[in-house]
Formats: sequence, C-alpha cells, structure tokens
Amino acid sequence: MSAEAGRGGAEREAVARPPGPRTPPVPPMPGHAPEVGVAPLVRWLRAPRPEADPGLWRQGHRAGPAEEPERVGDRQLLGGAVLALLVGLLVWSLCWNGYVRVWLWPLLWLTPEEWRKPGGDIEAFDTASRVYYVLFAGLLLWLCGRFGRWPQVWRRFAPETWRRATARLGAPSAALRPYRRALLALLGAVFVGLMGASGAWTFWLEPGWALTPDEWHTMEPVAGLVFFNVYYLLSALLLVTLAAWAGGWRAAWRRLRGRGERPPAKEWTPTPERAAPEELERWPELRAAGFPAEADLLTREVREGRLGDVDYVRIERVWRQVRSRPAALAEFAAEVRARGAAAYEHPSGARDLAVRTAGHDLLTGQVRIGAVADDTRNAFRYRGRELALDPGLLGTSLLAVGPPASGKTARLVRPVVEALCLQALSGQAAVVAVGAARAALGPDDGFDVVIRFGDPRSGHDLDLYAGVEDPDEAAALLAEALVGAEETATVRAAATALGQLLGPYRAAHDRFPGVRELRELLDGSPVALAALREALEAAGQYGAQRDLDARARQAAEAGDVGRLLADRVALLTRPAFDGFLEGQRRPGGPPPFSLSALQHPLRVRIDLPERGNQEAARILTRLLLAQFTAGVTGRHDRSLFAALVLDDATHAVTPEAVRGLRQLRAANAGALLTLRTLDDLPERLRTALVGSVGCRVAMAGVSTWDGEVFAQAWGRDWVKTEEVTHNPDFSGGVVRRALRGVRTVFTGVRATTRSVTVRSVQRERWSASDLAHKVPPGHAVLSLTSVRGEAGPPVLARLGARRGDGW
Repeated sequence: MSAEAGRGGAEREAVARPPGPRTPPVPPMPGHAPEVGVAPLVRWLRAPRPEADPGLWRQGHRAGPAEEPERVGDRQLLGGAVLALLVGLLVWSLCWNGYVRVWLWPLLWLTPEEWRKPGGDIEAFDTASRVYYVLFAGLLLWLCGRFGRWPQVWRRFAPETWRRATARLGAPSAALRPYRRALLALLGAVFVGLMGASGAWTFWLEPGWALTPDEWHTMEPVAGLVFFNVYYLLSALLLVTLAAWAGGWRAAWRRLRGRGERPPAKEWTPTPERAAPEELERWPELRAAGFPAEADLLTREVREGRLGDVDYVRIERVWRQVRSRPAALAEFAAEVRARGAAAYEHPSGARDLAVRTAGHDLLTGQVRIGAVADDTRNAFRYRGRELALDPGLLGTSLLAVGPPASGKTARLVRPVVEALCLQALSGQAAVVAVGAARAALGPDDGFDVVIRFGDPRSGHDLDLYAGVEDPDEAAALLAEALVGAEETATVRAAATALGQLLGPYRAAHDRFPGVRELRELLDGSPVALAALREALEAAGQYGAQRDLDARARQAAEAGDVGRLLADRVALLTRPAFDGFLEGQRRPGGPPPFSLSALQHPLRVRIDLPERGNQEAARILTRLLLAQFTAGVTGRHDRSLFAALVLDDATHAVTPEAVRGLRQLRAANAGALLTLRTLDDLPERLRTALVGSVGCRVAMAGVSTWDGEVFAQAWGRDWVKTEEVTHNPDFSGGVVRRALRGVRTVFTGVRATTRSVTVRSVQRERWSASDLAHKVPPGHAVLSLTSVRGEAGPPVLARLGARRGDGW
C-alpha cells in the first residue's frame, strides 16, 4: 500500500494471519469501533461481498445508483439552503412568540394536567417543557437541513480538511448505526416507564382497576397490594418484551457478542455457493456433511486467531474438491484433525507472506490497486469506488503503458505479484514474475523458485526447452525467442533450421543440446557436426542424418538464417551466463526449472540481466513469454490460474505472442505486460496487442501517439451537447429599438437573442490529447474486462489510493 493509502480514514478490513514474527506497517485510524470479543478473521469473513461491476472492490461494497442524479447548480443549491434556513427561523419565531399554538399540543398530551394547575409540580413541567423545546428545535433543524440539502452544500463547498475532520468526528456515530433501532427502542421504553411510574400516565392502570373488586382498595388493602405488585411486574415485562421486539435486541446482542445463531442441520447437497457471511466461521458445509468435530476444531482455530485468511481459503478449496468424492472425505477429516489450521499447507511450508504491501481479499481473490476519481468523465457508478484486480480480470490479460516513474511497477505490478503469491499459498494459482533485479518484485523468501541470470548464487537454472520433447515444438519456441518480431518467413526459416539440428541431436543423445552446444552446431563447427554424425551412426539413426545434410546445404547458401541464429545464441553464451541454459543439471550446478510445471501452485521469480546484456534480456523475455504460452495451453489440469508478469515487455512482443495472448483466457491463464511506450513495438503490432488484451491501462505521461491507440480501442460514446446561437434582436417597438441603438452606440455590442440547441453526438470517451495532457501524476485511465465478457468503461483512477484519500 502506498503512503497516500496509509493516510486514509476509510474502513479497513481486518485479516487474521498465522502467528509468526513480522513488523507490519502502522495501521491508519479506524473508521469504526471494533466489535467486542470478535477475532479479526471473523470480522473479515462476515464482511458483505455483493456482486459488483468489473474491477470494483467487493468487500464492504454498497451499490449506488447507476445513473448520476441531476446535478443542482451552485446558485440553486445555495439559494435553497438559505431559503430553508429563513423558513426555519420564521417558523420558530411564529411558534415561540405564540402566533402558532399547534406545536405545543404534544407537550400537553404527554404531561399530566396536575403539573400545570396552581399548586402542581411546576418544576417538573418546566423541565419537561425545556426538553420538549430542545427536541422540537432539533426536529425543525433536521427538516430544514433535509429540505435545504445542507449536507450536499457541505460536501460541495466545505474545505477538504474540514470534511475529513467531520468524518473522523462522525466515526462514533457510524459505529452506533447498526444499533440505532435498538437504542431508540430502549429510550422509548425508558420514557414510557418513567411516565407510567411518575403518575403522569394512568391509563395503563385501568385494566388493573377493572379486574379487582372495590373491597380490595378499602377493606382488604393487602390483597390489593399483592395484586398490583404482580400487575406492575407483568406490565414491566410486557414493556421490555415490546421494546426488545421493536428494537431487535436479540440480533443486536448477537452482533455485539459476535455469536451467530446456529441453524438447524439440513441435508447436505454440494453447491458452489458459500454459506451466509455470518456463518462462514462455523464451517456449515462440514457440519451438514457429518463432520461436526472437525468443524468445531476449525471454528476454534478461527476464533482463537490461529487460522489466517490463507489457511481458510486453502482448506475451503480442498474441501470443495473432495466433497463430491466420498472416498476422500475420511482422509480430509483425518488431515484436519491432525494438523488443524496447518492442514494441506503449501509444499514450501509457508502459510503467509512475510510482508503485505497491498489490501487483499482472498475470498474473492481481489487485490486493491487504487480508487476511481470523482470526475465527471468517469461513469457515475464507479466514482469514488475502490478498484481491484482478480484472476477473473487478469484472465483476459492486462497491458499497462507509461513512461518510467509513472508507477507501473510500484502501484500495479508489485500488488498483483503479491496477490498471486498469496493465492499460490492457498492452492489457487501459479505465478511467474519476470523483471530486472532492481524492480524488487518481492523478497526471496516469498518465492519457491528464484532464477538470477548471470548470478552464480542463483538457486535454479531455466530449462531452455520448457520440458518439451517434440523437436519441432522446441525449435518453434527457440525461433520465436531468437528472431523476435521479424517477418513471418524469417521465423519459419529459423524454426526449420533449428529443427534440422535439434531433431538429430535428440535422436542421438536422447536430450536437447545446451546453449553452448547449440551455438557450435549453428556455427557449423566441423568437430561438433562430425561428433553428432558419429553419435547418430552409433545409435542407428540414419534417417536423422538427412536433416544434417539439408542443414549443411542451406548453410552454404547466401542469406542463410543460421548465421543470424548463431549470433543471437552467442549472446546467451557470454561469460556472465556461464552455467546457465545448459539443458540438464550439471554436477554442482543449480537444477533447471521448466515452465511446464505450472500445473502446481508455484511462485517463481526470474531476474533478468541488466547493463551490458540488454539484448540477451530481450531474448530471454521472448523465450519466457513463448514458453509460458505453450506450457499453460498444453496443461491437462487447468484448475489453477497461471499468470505471467512481465515488468518490462520491451521488444518482447511478437506476432506469435499476440496470438498466444488470445489463447490464455481459455486455458485459465493470463499475462500482465508493461511497456514504456507503444513505439517500442513494430507499427503493425501496436493495435493488435492493445486489441488482444481485455484490461488496458494508460498511465500518466503517455504520448499523444500512444493515446491514439487507446482512444481507438475505447471507442466512442453518445453525449449530449449544447449549441448556443446568437442572432440580432429586431423585436419590439420604436422605443425599445431606440434604447437598443443607444446601448449599441455606447457599448459597441449589438443586442442579440440567444437560442440553445441540444443534440446527441458521438465523441471519444478519452481522446488522445486528454490521455497525454489531462491525466494527473499518479493516476491512470484504465478499462477492465472479465473472462465472462463483462466490460467496464475507461475510468480515471488514482493508483495506490483508497476511497477518501484526497478526492
């Protein structure tokens, strides 16, 4: 979370985490009073999460009107407020000075007549009158404020610091809002009890007088005393019962104590929907399936703070997988009984990240990235709302374009990587984060595999062929990485040339060559080729020698693509990369990692080389993008969401990569790409790339040329425009015309009539000029689309901010 977000006074969700040493950031001032005796995870589970438009933060979301209500002009708003104040003062003056007597009738009805007679309790009547005056003045003030729209005047014209101060002062009243009905019922019961006990009201005694004989009041006072004591007790119990029913005291007590009402057990049927939020902590599906002991154990873990949000989502996910398989239920129950909150933990043993820098809601898979500005260009239903990303949006892939220091990495990439790592720990996702070492995509202990190209201390190497066994497929992947965004014919020729070498080498050695062996073969080294031919003869693979012969003939031709491939492969064989991309594990070397392993919940970070190895970094980026696309689309088990995050995709986008991005949605996968500018791409790929992703982000500072592509992608919308026409005024008689002539002589301006024409026209939602010049620093214009096809409009948002932070 950014520093701006830390200053917000808005409500924050509380998320429980497993115990362990950590130094969390200082939390902001809470916007509400904490619930007494309730564990943080319980409050998090009970938070409402209604359905919302794509990209809106669902936890605690409250739906508003879809269309903007008609805006009242400043003059009309202020005039109405002043008019309401004057009317209120007039009404109070008429009432106070005795011109209007109706307002005193409730006071006369509620107080006994004896108080107002000579010799009565004048002090009691005076006190009651003063209380009534205050209540009446408060009601009159509330009515004036409501009809005069005083709250709207305050929100529009009050300084920002004053509004924040009043928001903090209103926090206690917001905490009492859920109990407002109960408090009003309690005050009403106290008032009625006082009026009845003081003798001001005697009508409630009439049933008692009617039910007792007259002798009990004169000749048998003891019997009358006993009867009326019982009658008083029953009346008090009836009053309390009515107040409790009217005020909903039972529900208020459950909310205050944090205890939900236990519903009766019902027959279990596997459904994908979760139980009601107030029941999630009790694991109702486990109880309904016949595992009350395991449910009680997990409930204790939740309420005692030993079970965090990652644990809850992980165990719930496993339960949803096994509940339809009766044979696996016993194993699930045994694991829960044995390990409790640590059941089915991640293979790494981690149950949470050491540090969280963004807001996460693992029940919905969302990570908060900012808040929508209260701008007239934004759709009304999005204004002032918090924005979030989830796998349902990332599955359409995301492209962010912005200059350096615009916030792509800090405010967009890092929160997404952090969210995907949390989802991997809960068994829901696999993530590969690629970027420079200085990008700081996350600490080493937050990942299962860390590959540092060019660093001898790297714990893993990269499999050059991504676990592919088919030589033609491996050749296609390498050609895509080595050739880049060249012509399609060049890429095909490169794939053919590589296939003529990889096929024979695998036939002879039952593996693919390492990067240094591949360079020698592409260079046409006589020693390497002769050794390969001997290995083929020894293995009896005579048919594979024809590919070597064809490669030798093509290498002798002018313009052979083999020279280009050899030069590109040479970039990966520099001394800095010694020991990397060798194709198999060398003795004492790091184990190779293959992107074909993304069917497991892995967290992978790959640090690309910098400084003098930029061209090698581009080749590796293209290789990783091609391997990821091939790996996730070829998975047999697609239950995990697989994500590739490229912090800088400069020169990594090729025509085949653009086509691959369109296939990720069907494979339950997605990619997040960032670019400094679209000018880094060939012109033929710019529109295709923007059109192939569902989520588009234009950061502050993009050029007008980049803005043009985004403006075309976002299209046009119907808007109402006003055209004002001024025509010479020739109306009126001689006197009026003469007066207009005199005014024209002295002012030099002719009198005109004004006509207004309103029409609907199509205009760009965001023009290239607006994107280039009217997006404030720290902001971005973004549109989000879900895998279900729900598309949101482009909105201006402040990345890293929370609702209420400076809007």
